[in-house]
Amino acid sequence: MTQTRTHSRPLAFALVALIVGVAAAIVLKPDASVKAALERPFGFVSIGDARGGGFGAADGYVGDDYLDVWADLPALNKLQPDLREAVRAAAADAAADGVELKVTSGWRSAAFQQYLLDEAVAKYGSYEEARRWVSTPTGSRHVTGEAVDIGPTDAADWTIRHGSDHGLCQVFANEMWHFELLTTPGGECPALRPDGSS
Repeated sequence: MTQTRTHSRPLAFALVALIVGVAAAIVLKPDASVKAALERPFGFVSIGDARGGGFGAADGYVGDDYLDVWADLPALNKLQPDLREAVRAAAADAAADGVELKVTSGWRSAAFQQYLLDEAVAKYGSYEEARRWVSTPTGSRHVTGEAVDIGPTDAADWTIRHGSDHGLCQVFANEMWHFELLTTPGGECPALRPDGSS
């Protein structure tokens, strides 16, 4: 007589995975701002949002794609020359380490920056919470061409570890992608600020 063997092992693994996932979600409950940051890799506005706002390359809009550091677009061309050259030099060093360093946002027009702030207020529910992630047009270092957002994640991580060789420093603890020229090449970066509102 032949016994029929059921395939209970895959079902058991699936149930264990489900239980572990639910337990992790209960134990690890990140606060809303951390969860929101993890849901968007670099910058918070999606391609649909910015296109809906009518912004394009002339405003510094990059979109959801990563921008080559040599691209001939206002997001890079309107950066302060020292910052642009530091990013390009860092990209060359990163490439030697097998890391492809790209730009997710550089220079932005004041109108685009205001749009991003307005969208952040709508997303986060208050001006105060939005300011943790997005600066005002008059306060943004993107508008003055003195800030750049770097991606993808491995490139931002590489820049956190090696960017000071080129004077590039991470500025905000909650934005691993945001860099400014804050030291001389090879110097020490200042302490991180908690977020953009500080």
